[in-house]
Amino acid sequence: MTKTPRIAVLGAGYTGLTIAHLLARRTAAEVTLVNDRAHFVERMRNHQIAAGREARRLPLRDLLRGTGVRLVVDRVTRLDAAARHVELAGGADPLGYDLLVYALGSHADLDAVPGAAEHAYAVAGVDQAERLRERLRTAGTVAVVGAGPTGLETAAELAETHPGHTVRLITAGTLGRELAEPGRDHLRRVLDRLGVQVWENTAVAKVDADGVLLEDGRHLAAGAVAWTAGFTVPDLAGQAGLAVDERGRMLVDATLRSRSHPEVYGIGDAAAARTRDGHVLRMGCGPGGLAGACAFHAITARMAGRDPRPLRVEADTLCIGLGAWDGVLQHTGLDGVPHGRPLTGRRVALIKKAVLRTTGRYNPRHPGISVLAARQG
Repeated sequence: MTKTPRIAVLGAGYTGLTIAHLLARRTAAEVTLVNDRAHFVERMRNHQIAAGREARRLPLRDLLRGTGVRLVVDRVTRLDAAARHVELAGGADPLGYDLLVYALGSHADLDAVPGAAEHAYAVAGVDQAERLRERLRTAGTVAVVGAGPTGLETAAELAETHPGHTVRLITAGTLGRELAEPGRDHLRRVLDRLGVQVWENTAVAKVDADGVLLEDGRHLAAGAVAWTAGFTVPDLAGQAGLAVDERGRMLVDATLRSRSHPEVYGIGDAAAARTRDGHVLRMGCGPGGLAGACAFHAITARMAGRDPRPLRVEADTLCIGLGAWDGVLQHTGLDGVPHGRPLTGRRVALIKKAVLRTTGRYNPRHPGISVLAARQG
């Protein structure tokens, strides 16, 4: 009798939940999904939660009902790659696997500067976004550190939702450097309209209880500090002896399989996914979804005795919401260089709303759309 393969998926974010769904439905494997909380959280809405909205937590058991996926709500403490099992914080017996999908995502790098872990609020985490929302009930000034897509969305959302507050946006680089010139111009106009104070080419040296200390010695007062300047990943893969890069992201081939352990696949922010031409995909929901779809195709192809097709991504797109009814959408190369003239304004806001509805409401229940949207050719 042929043994039923055991697949363990670690992490129930956008990519982990999707691939667990699909593997359970379209293979004969026993699929176990491990997550440290019992609810699916829409991470792309955290800036809205920080600004005042309530988090919409969807019970994972409801989302997985009828799929055959076994859900384990616990925190992973250790991977034993030699024994092929996962150790959990709750004291249960180690979870064995024949194939592992590592989708533990990323979190804000609060160790980047002194004081950030003690005094800043990381918008990347829903719990801290909720804490920031509560803090803003009494804090009249908020400093947003980091002006990547998350930082821009956070600053704009806070300024629009709290017009009586002072919002300060601090970036170590040039504002909107990912955008073509028309996009940068539009971004500046929107932030100016919303009253956001911008500090460009300004690095933060320390966060304290009263604001931030800049590297040039100036101190910017703030009753709350929102931290969006950089992300880091769990160190479980590196500790287990899997090949990782200098940031701790799992090194995978063009089919998302670990370069050191072929029974392990890495998807989402926690893996450094390379396309056939050598570009590493950036962290983010969009690239993570493409990588997850490729990994699903690769796993099912190998289980069927076929050679999988490698990840093929030709370009990237940034869709940045700037409050409820504005935004900027920029096509870029995989190297981050902007291509062409961006879309701006209300059209982008509508596109962003559609993306959030799809990823937060439809995909968790109907993940097949992710595979159709990211077919590998």
